[in-house]
Amino acid sequence: MSVSPELLEILRCPVCIQESDDAGLLDLTNEVWLVCQTCDRKYPIRDDIPVMLVEEGTRWQQTTVAELPETPPEPVV
Repeated sequence: MSVSPELLEILRCPVCIQESDDAGLLDLTNEVWLVCQTCDRKYPIRDDIPVMLVEEGTRWQQTTVAELPETPPEPVV
């Protein structure tokens, strides 16, 4: 199971949405990542739950989509 299309329509990058209501649209990638179209932050989906924490998105921001792990690792504590 993945993120429903209805949820994907309303989810936005928490950083970019602060700048503009039109910013922060997300693309579902590999069924386990949400990639911001504006800033390229990547938010993992763990146990079918999008992890929309800025720290998580920023952690993967410089990683290309091709280099993202197939299964998001657990967060660094």
